[in-house]
Amino acid sequence: MHCLWCHDSILVEVSWGNVFMPSRRSPLCSACTNKLQLLDGRRCVRCSRYSNQTVCGDCIWWKDIFQDEDPLAWNYSVYHYNDPMKEMISRWKYRGDYLLGEAFRWPFIDAFKQSFLKWDKAAILVPIPLSVVRHRERGFNQAEMLTAFLDRKSVALLQRKDGEKQSKKSRQDRIFAENPFRMKKTINKPVILVDDIYTTGATLRHAANVLKQQGCPKVCAFTLIRG
Repeated sequence: MHCLWCHDSILVEVSWGNVFMPSRRSPLCSACTNKLQLLDGRRCVRCSRYSNQTVCGDCIWWKDIFQDEDPLAWNYSVYHYNDPMKEMISRWKYRGDYLLGEAFRWPFIDAFKQSFLKWDKAAILVPIPLSVVRHRERGFNQAEMLTAFLDRKSVALLQRKDGEKQSKKSRQDRIFAENPFRMKKTINKPVILVDDIYTTGATLRHAANVLKQQGCPKVCAFTLIRG
């Protein structure tokens, strides 16, 4: 077995855990696994940003923008966006290394169970969509891949208009851009938006705003990375 990232051989130590649950063996070697930083310690309860405050300044700003009616109730993220993660995400998303996403399967599942298992059982997973052009360029939607890991009911409720890549936009451009989403159909159940990264929070709030306007009672988000 070889590491999906560095391609070095992985020496598997036999234990009761990997004898009975071999599918849970990490597809990364220990050196690559240790480069990725799981979020822990003090974090904002609204967006998962490292913070000594219960609610960080960014989330207070968003609350003011929406006049106390922030459409996104909260976001939970799994990893910190350190330099090794930036390199890994670049290979996965932009250079078409689809299988590399498998490295996130079990940490993503475990974090979801920890954070959402007791949340509203009626909640539906909704992956953040790519535009048709972006999907064609990449060959897959990373948010859909992450959603599939969770083995829970999901619905493609949103469509995205074609436009400039989010990674090319400044923070201000992302925040104040025209809403790029439209609804395919209405929904009256809570929604958990799924995406790869929370950067400014603008994309998730655009999506949440459309959902809330069409009857969704509550929207939160589950993301792989907090930028």
